[in-house]
Amino acid sequence: MKTLILFYSTYGHVYKLAEAIAEGAREVDGNEVVVKRVPETLPQEVLDKTGATEAQKAFAHVPVATPDELTEYDAIILGTPTRYGNMCGQIQAFLDSTGGLWAKGALVGKVGGAFVSTATQHGGQETTIRAMHTALLHHGIILVGLPYAWQGQMGHHEVTGGTPYGASTVAGGQGERQPSENELEGARFQGKHTAQIAKKLAS
Repeated sequence: MKTLILFYSTYGHVYKLAEAIAEGAREVDGNEVVVKRVPETLPQEVLDKTGATEAQKAFAHVPVATPDELTEYDAIILGTPTRYGNMCGQIQAFLDSTGGLWAKGALVGKVGGAFVSTATQHGGQETTIRAMHTALLHHGIILVGLPYAWQGQMGHHEVTGGTPYGASTVAGGQGERQPSENELEGARFQGKHTAQIAKKLAS
């Protein structure tokens, strides 16, 4: 069995969630977990001006995925920063390039889910994940979220991400806040839970 954690990250918050989701997925016996990123679409000068060039050096070693390789995986979990309550352009562009797979029904029956980072608590975490869910549903992918069996999303003692739709983090307006241990725990839970369901369906 193979699981793909596919993400775009500007300043590293989504990458940290991706790594945590991969940790959880690796807890499932016989599961080969691959972490990849989608191609960058912004001009280099924009990345330089926003400080993204320096921040992205931390995960520059992560290989870039191609749409055709999605057929190799039993589970696909997508991660994105939010852009105005929706997925970022890089993830959207990647999904837009999967039309050939859609036409062949190549991803039907696979298991998938999504995770996200926003600047603020109410910055569109759930709308963004649901938008990615829509794309996955069009491919016939079976959706898996972050169930309330993970109790970390029930507390009120700290600012935290974590939704029944998928793992999430609150990055802060300037990206100053890193994913908390609670948020990373939710990501690990989602990764393991998704891989467990994919394994059951594959058996």
